[in-house]
Amino acid sequence: MTKRTSAKYKLDRRMGENIWGRPKSPVNRREYGPGQHGQRRKGKMSDFGLQLRAKQKLKGYYGDLTEKQFRRIYSEAERIKGDTGENLIGLLESRLDALVYRAKFVPTVFAARQFVNHGHVKVNGQRVNVPSYRLKAGDVVEIRDRSKQLAVVMEAVQLAERDVPEYVMADHSKMTATFVRAPGLADVPYAAHMEPNLVVEYYAKN
Repeated sequence: MTKRTSAKYKLDRRMGENIWGRPKSPVNRREYGPGQHGQRRKGKMSDFGLQLRAKQKLKGYYGDLTEKQFRRIYSEAERIKGDTGENLIGLLESRLDALVYRAKFVPTVFAARQFVNHGHVKVNGQRVNVPSYRLKAGDVVEIRDRSKQLAVVMEAVQLAERDVPEYVMADHSKMTATFVRAPGLADVPYAAHMEPNLVVEYYAKN
């Protein structure tokens, strides 16, 4: 299990954006950065700074992935035919923890990782406890019977702040979700603007 190295709200403050669109994000109250110098006027960011920020934001969105994990996913996206940025988004959204979050089985990406890790999920009838497990089109994810009544699940299903995207077919009465296809950037309901093209530029130069 990957250790979460920073509190989820810290990323919001650092980026100055409500990354996940949560009502309790501190950015909703104050838009300046963290720390005693947070209110200072920011200078214009360099191209490298913009690229690094885009990478940190995308990496952080999926539960603060380690650089090693994220670089491995990027390398795979590069090998696939087509646009590398679009491939990167498709691979990130194909993760099991990402689907558990998108299907609204849990309230946050961080909770999704923990939920999978604790063995509450099955893929095509088989128990899987690896959050980074790669789903294929048509794979069916279901919550184990003994986990369906957990408070975290019941609360998440009722969340009005986000909808299930069209590339995930969720049935909350049965607590199952089908991964229809790997999405492109335009299909993913990010609450903040993501720029995978800048991530591609970052890795091309570093």
